[in-house]
Order: sequence, then C-alpha cells, then structure tokens
Amino acid sequence: MKKNLSLLFLFVFMLSSCIKDELLNSECDIVSAWVEGDQYAGNFYESSQMRLENISSVEKEIVFTVRSLVSLPNSLPVYFNITPGATIEPANGSVQDFTKGPVVYVVTSQDGKWKRQYTVTFKEASLPTRKFSFENYETIESNGNFYHEFYEISQSGERINLWASGNPGAILTKIRSAAEDQPTYCMENGYQGRCLCLNTQDAGSLGQMFGKPIAAGNLFMGKFILENVLLNPLKATEFGRDIDRVPVRVTGYYKYRPGAVFTDKNKKEVPGRIDEADIYAVFYRNKDAQGKNVYLYGDDVLSSPLIVRKARVASLPPTNQWTRFEMFFEGDDADEQILESKGYNLTLVFSSSKEGAAFEGAIGSELCVDEVEVSFEEPDNE
Repeated sequence: MKKNLSLLFLFVFMLSSCIKDELLNSECDIVSAWVEGDQYAGNFYESSQMRLENISSVEKEIVFTVRSLVSLPNSLPVYFNITPGATIEPANGSVQDFTKGPVVYVVTSQDGKWKRQYTVTFKEASLPTRKFSFENYETIESNGNFYHEFYEISQSGERINLWASGNPGAILTKIRSAAEDQPTYCMENGYQGRCLCLNTQDAGSLGQMFGKPIAAGNLFMGKFILENVLLNPLKATEFGRDIDRVPVRVTGYYKYRPGAVFTDKNKKEVPGRIDEADIYAVFYRNKDAQGKNVYLYGDDVLSSPLIVRKARVASLPPTNQWTRFEMFFEGDDADEQILESKGYNLTLVFSSSKEGAAFEGAIGSELCVDEVEVSFEEPDNE
C-alpha cells in the first residue's frame, strides 16, 4: 500500500512539473512593430507606413519605408509587440541609429530556451525616377559669342529640348566670348562625368543702362524669350514642360561658392549680406478656366494660384565638396483626369543667386549641380 502511495505521489509531482513547464512560453516572435510620435510622421509618406502589423513568424527582416534616409533622425525609437513572456534586446522602444544601417534585435522566449534574431531596417521608398546628368549640350554661336545649350536624349535616341537658360541674353553684353565665359555652361569634373555650372556675372554697361547690373547663372525647364530680356525681363523666362506624373521629391549633388560682395539692384554693396544659391521646382495647372494654355514666368513662378505643389531646398551652405541635397513637393493632390491629359506642367530651376531675378546677388557666386533625380508617385494600376 505504501509503495502504491509513493508511486502516486511521484506521478502527481511529475505531472505538476510538466504543467509548470508548459506554462513557460517557448515562442519568440515579433508580431508587430511601429514608430510613434508626431515628430517622426514627416519621415513617412503616409501615417500607415509607421506601423507594420501581422509580421510573419518566419520573417527575419522588418523594413520601414521612409521618404529619405538623409533626413531620418539618427536617434529613433521603434516599438514591438512580441509573444507573451518573451524579452527583446535592445530594449523595446529604445533609441537607435538606423541611418548607419540595419539594427539587430534578439527575441528570447519566456522559457529561455529559444532565440530569434531580427534585422530592423529603414529604406527609402522605391519610386519611378527621372535622372538628369547634364552630359548633353550643344555649343551655339551668335555674333562671335559662344554658349552652351543643354538638352536630354529620349530612350529612342531623339533630342529633347527640355532646358533653357539666360545665356542668349547674357551674350548681348559681350564681345567674342567663349562658352565657358557665360553664366551657364557645362563643366568637366562633375560628381559623375560632366556637370552644370552656374555663375553670377557683371552685366556690363548695357545691363547697367537698363537697371539690370548682374546676370545670375540659371537653368530651368522651359523657354527663354530673348525679345523680353531688356524691357520685360521677368517675362523672358517661361517656366514649365507638360507632364503626366506627380513629382514627390528631387535629389542631387551640388557645390557652392558665394561671391565676395553682395549688391542690390542698383549695384550698391549690402554690407554683411552673403549671397545664396537657389534650387526649386513647381508643379502647376497649365490651363486656365477657359481651357487656354498657361505658363508661369519670373513674376509668378512661386506665387501663381495655378500651383498645385512646389519644392524648394531650404539651404545650400557653401561647400567645395560634392554634397547631396534633397527637397520634397508639398501641396495638393493632382486630378487624375487632368493628369492623364497632361494638364500639368513641371519646372525645375537652378540659380547661382537666389535673388538673381531681382538683379541682386554677388558677382562671382558659383553653383555646380550634378546627378539630379526627380521621383514620382507610383502610377495607379487599378
């Protein structure tokens, strides 16, 4: 009898131990991951991208899609929902630097017997892009003066006259000048291959006579109307080319050196003021209420009510090293029907002097630009 009782107690003890062991979870999964906080929302195209749900139990890489790695903070907390009782290292919600690459997290099961390793990565959104490398140009001769005219090449090999500059107006003040002597030209030793070079110059006695003492180097998508350059210069730059996609971001590389002396429109020195370069883009409706074709000009390219979205680089600090820049389009959504009929225009503008259109800036300011990419929204395939 005693022997049977001993066996019974042993059986109950073993059964109890098994039940206790089973209560310790052996799973070690990340079920969901998210970034929280309004201060981080601007790094994502949509708020839904801040949270990843229903992560597969066989998944080993967790990827957040962001607008840009350049503007991603180097201290960012990520939160996780993990299987009950499990632990995670680094700690849940701890601040990490994802700009240097993936961060490895290890989840340990409640019973301590199992571990699973995850890599958490932040990647830029993969979007359709159009790249401009400024490799293609033609040398134009006019009355003994030469200047460069930039163009693009289509996939079928045809020339696309996408770009314009103020060079045709600048040469009016010169005699027997080379292309490299103009405000806008193609230069060797770019970030890759050749590059765009813009410089602010003295407009000479003719410019001074018409109240236009300087000529800033510029390049833009559109047309230059020579007939307006002296009497109505703000109407000399016709901005925009039609487009059937919605732009979201522009990136590229630049170098910038401001000139020594900043002068106003009367060519008087403005003590203490430093010249600035400018890069911006505008996406706008190209027809008015009556259906008539519309273009933007120097007097309304940044203020027209037809503008749907625009982007502008906040700052281009002086640098003699190739430095990446980026800017995002902000504004309203495009109308799909108007978009399909190419009812929108896009212009991209580069200038060696931010106030060059007002004939203010510093002679000698130089902006070099290369490898510019415009990213567009994914097309709707529904």
